[in-house]
Order: sequence, then structure tokens, then C-alpha cells
Amino acid sequence: MRLLVSGGGTGGHIYPALATIKKLKQRDSSANILYVGSTRGLENKIIPEQDIPFTTINLQGLSRSVSLAGLKYNIKTLNCFINGVHKAKEIIKEFNPDIVLGTGGYVSSAVLFAAAKLNIPTIINEQNSVVGLTNKFLAHYVDKIAISFESVRKSFPKGKVVFTGNPRGQEVFENKTNFDFSEYGLDNNLPTVLIFGGSQGAPKINTTVIENLSRFSNKNYQLLFVTGKKRFDSVMEEINKRNITITSNISVLPYISNMQEILHKVSLIVSRSGATTLAEITALGKPSILIPSPNVTNDHQTKNALNLVSNGAASIIKESELNGTILFDKIDELMNDAKKLEIMSNNAKKLGSPNAADNLLTLMDEIIN
Repeated sequence: MRLLVSGGGTGGHIYPALATIKKLKQRDSSANILYVGSTRGLENKIIPEQDIPFTTINLQGLSRSVSLAGLKYNIKTLNCFINGVHKAKEIIKEFNPDIVLGTGGYVSSAVLFAAAKLNIPTIINEQNSVVGLTNKFLAHYVDKIAISFESVRKSFPKGKVVFTGNPRGQEVFENKTNFDFSEYGLDNNLPTVLIFGGSQGAPKINTTVIENLSRFSNKNYQLLFVTGKKRFDSVMEEINKRNITITSNISVLPYISNMQEILHKVSLIVSRSGATTLAEITALGKPSILIPSPNVTNDHQTKNALNLVSNGAASIIKESELNGTILFDKIDELMNDAKKLEIMSNNAKKLGSPNAADNLLTLMDEIIN
């Protein structure tokens, strides 16, 4: 297969693409792959490190401001899009793909639109429970739309939609290793709560955990608290300022490079509710307490979280209502209720797609043939 992939801006658009590429290479070592990103997205750092052929197009997203400055910016955006489509057509003609996959982000709008106009088979993967602006536009032009939440099906043209799940879920599901918690100063025999706010960390979550950190001491479970690299020093400074003793069942870390391995071993996850995180949580059937980020487009993290909550797979705490006592009490309640955790785990599994990457590749084969 000759596969051209486009998606970027954030990890939520990049990691599903990488999971799909990885699975394709496992199935077909002779597959040819080209990744097309934007000149300014996170993909510029991530993709070249994966030894995947990579090229870029100069594009920018739309401004949602109704001001004169916003209007001027969007005129520039439109010009970038027109030029981007022209550049994408050149790239597509040269690479000659069997199919083009878009995983979201504004760069995929030009690439998938260009591919559709060249009559190249096209497919997009929508990871969220709310349709992104790019995929809303592309839905009219692509051949198939692979969704990760059933609730989003009604937002797309009927005949084009197929539920595959988010490919990232399968990648995490298959990454089973004999991880040892002693690496982080913890006990392999204790149930573990993992708290993290994404790769950058979340200030509000960090502050909230610190408020009641001492209450986790000497519990019959342990806490792995990941602050984010940039926020670790300030978190430790605050912990020391409050004279909080970090006991043997608590580990505070800036970052975890082997997060996929750790997810298999934890009993409860406290996190944001981005699409990638939820794909991982549900594929593994992990109970969770979700704290949606309020700083995302269309409040999609809240809608993502509510999809799990309504199916009995998670609890939700709005950031505006979050404080140390509420979070500690919810964690402690769940960690002392094995039956409740088991029910949440089973419900999460029902929503998971541990074969999502295979599903997506099968759909691609069907489109090509």
C-alpha cells in the first residue's frame, strides 16, 4: 500500500496517525508512507523522530474572532489554503498514493481536499465526540469517515460513516510489558492511582492535588502524580513550602516516557478527557475521574467525558468545581469500592476499540479495492 497521511497541530491528531502507520508497517513491511504536516505544528518535531518520510505545507487555522483583525487573519488563511491545495496536489501527484488518510488539524483540510479533487481515495478519522471544523468541511468530499464515538455519527453524511475507534487505543492495548513500579519508588503489590494533566501538565489539577496530598499518606493504595515537565519545580516548591511529607506510597514526577506501560498497571486514572486519553482508557478498560479542560474548542473534552459518564465508565469533575477535598474524596471513595471499580472497568471496555487500527486499515483496503 502507498499511504499518504496528513494530520497535525496537536498530539491528538498526530498519535492516531502514528498508530495507524505502525500497524500498517507490521502488516506490510514494503508499504510506502508519506506524512504531510504543516510548517508550524507539533508534527514537525514528532514525525521526523519516527523515521517516517515527512514534508510540509504552509497553512494556518481560522481565527474565531469577529474583529477586523480576525477578518484580516482569515483572508490570509484563505490565501494559505488555496496555495496549500496547489502544493498538496503537487505532492500527491509525485507520491501517487493508493489512499489518503486525514486525522484532523487544518493541514489535512488542504491535503484531503486536493486528493478528493484528484480522485484519489480518501478517508478521515474523527477522534472526538464533537466534529472538528476541518472534518466538518472535508465530510462533503472524502469517501469514508471513520469515527471513534457513536454519538458523532449523526453529524456526518449517513452513507460515509464507519465506526472504527481511535487507532491509538489499539497501540496502547498491545503494548503489554512487565513494568516494575519500583522504578518510581512504588510497590508493585499496591493498587495505584495515576494523576496527570497531559504532557504539559495542568496547573489547576496540580494545585488541587497539592491541597490534599498529605491525606494520601499511608493509604492502602499508592499515588503516582505526574506534574508535567514545566510545572515540576513549582509543584515541588509548593510541597516543600507547605512542609508536606512525601511518604513511600506517593511518587511525584515531572514526566513519564513509558506511559503506555504504566496505563496497563494502574487501578484508577485521573486526567483530562482528550480523545487520545479516552481511547487509551477505554481500550484498556480503566476506571477514570475526568477533569475536562475548559480551554478547548467547542468544549469537546466535556462532551467526550460525558460519553463515558453516561455509560457508567467514568466520573466527571468540572474544573470550575474542582478543589482538593472534592478530588481526594472521589478518589478515596472509588479506591475503597472494588465492586464500583470493576463495574466502571467493564463499562469502559464496552466503549473501547482495541482493534481500531486494524479496523481502519481494513476500511482502507475496502475503499482501494
